[in-house]
Amino acid sequence: MGNLEGTERWLTEVGALRQELAEMRQEQRELARAVQELAQTFKSLAMHLGIASEPYKKAGAEPKEREIPGFG
Repeated sequence: MGNLEGTERWLTEVGALRQELAEMRQEQRELARAVQELAQTFKSLAMHLGIASEPYKKAGAEPKEREIPGFG
């Protein structure tokens, strides 16, 4: 009977570890979403304050020479 109890204990431990891993993965996904939202907020603020601009240019448009505040 000792071997059966040991096996059950290992199965219980493995189940608990799987649950903990699933919770950690969920927390990791939530953290990644929060970091992405924070990065987007900083990008929006930088664009609003005029210290950053969109990284792409419209096709066919001449690039405008302008001085960006704080980098002159």
